[in-house]
Amino acid sequence: MSQPLNILLVDDNGLRASIIEEGLREAGYGNVSVVTTVAGLVKRIEMLEPDVIVVDLENPNRDQLEHFFQVSRVVKRPMAMFVDRSDTAEIEAAIEAGVSAYVVDGLKKERIKPILEMAISRFNAVSRLTRELAEARSELAERKTIDRAKGILMKVKKLDEAAAYKLLRRTAMNENRRIGEVAAGLVSAYTLLGDD
Repeated sequence: MSQPLNILLVDDNGLRASIIEEGLREAGYGNVSVVTTVAGLVKRIEMLEPDVIVVDLENPNRDQLEHFFQVSRVVKRPMAMFVDRSDTAEIEAAIEAGVSAYVVDGLKKERIKPILEMAISRFNAVSRLTRELAEARSELAERKTIDRAKGILMKVKKLDEAAAYKLLRRTAMNENRRIGEVAAGLVSAYTLLGDD
């Protein structure tokens, strides 16, 4: 890694947190902040701006896990969660919440670095896929709007499909706007006029 990672360690057991912090430092991570209470965690995360969050829960109950799953959804950062025990439902909930690494009974010094690297890689891959999916959905919605606008022009102006698209494109160029914006404006205006 080219820049040192800022790591936030969350563990309500201060003694265990200091052992894990030492393990992180031995693994080469010098920028470690420790939080031993979950009260105001999201604000602390926003203030500290960690690159990755390490959560250690000795014997988590469902409320604790759900709290961290909610945090994971909000903060949009790689999160490696270490728990001493788990069940299938908790693992599925962790994955659904976007926890990048969910490790059961595996917090050992020598495993920290590869687990963090994997958590960051997985987070980046999921983020990229999420972004690509959002872009694809947006493009599809825009295409549908353009098709609808072409249909309106074909109906109202008695144009064929190619001429309707050409008119949309020329209008977009003349107004220095994207064709999708022009199409959306036309569809909105047509809908407002009640001719739909």
